[in-house]
Amino acid sequence: MNDRVAVPAEARALLNSESDGVLSTLSVDVAGYPFGSVVPYCLDRQGRPIILISRIAQHHKNLLADPRASLIVLDRGGDDVQVNGRLTCVADARQVAAAEIDSAADRYYRFFPKSTEFHKIHDFEFFVLQPVKFRYIGGFGRIHWIDPARVLLANPFSIEDERGMAAHMNADHAGTMREYCRYAAVTVAEDEQPAFAGADAEGFHLRIGARIVRFAFERPVATGEEVRRELLALARRARAP
Repeated sequence: MNDRVAVPAEARALLNSESDGVLSTLSVDVAGYPFGSVVPYCLDRQGRPIILISRIAQHHKNLLADPRASLIVLDRGGDDVQVNGRLTCVADARQVAAAEIDSAADRYYRFFPKSTEFHKIHDFEFFVLQPVKFRYIGGFGRIHWIDPARVLLANPFSIEDERGMAAHMNADHAGTMREYCRYAAVTVAEDEQPAFAGADAEGFHLRIGARIVRFAFERPVATGEEVRRELLALARRARAP
């Protein structure tokens, strides 16, 4: 596979494999200077990062004044941060429209259930990052600007589809999800139970305590039946001698 095909797929895989990054906004209080904040994120149904921000947060004020922002995501799979992959999403941030809030919240709260408590303390709002350009570094000499259309991939599943998958896996396949983790060498403590957080065309996420772990499908999916086949195939591999 040449870099023109591989690089957007690698960039998307990195965006999917992590669940937090550094959001840089243009400071209001220190005019003209960038301001960095660590933020959790998940992807919406168009494949764009969504974040939940308190109205008292510095970056909330910054984004309302100037929507230009960037989110950098780092591959934490290796020891050398200079060698590991990283992806910068240069974007315009906007508040999630009222018609889209239910979809954003449904997905975000499965990834970060503790955030449902935040609304009881402060007034939080969802923002979506609409990518303008991606900058991907995949190793020495592999440095690329990529148009968003080549990275973003819409989720084929509706809110109801994904909610049903999560409910089924969490109710009936707790042991299987532990097997997935064991097979992938993901540490799970005795008092932790992996929970199904979400699925998309290329993989699914499990939440283990406060961690989000990505599992890639062997082939893209578009229907619930195809997801079921991929999950069964992974279970067989996990159980094989």
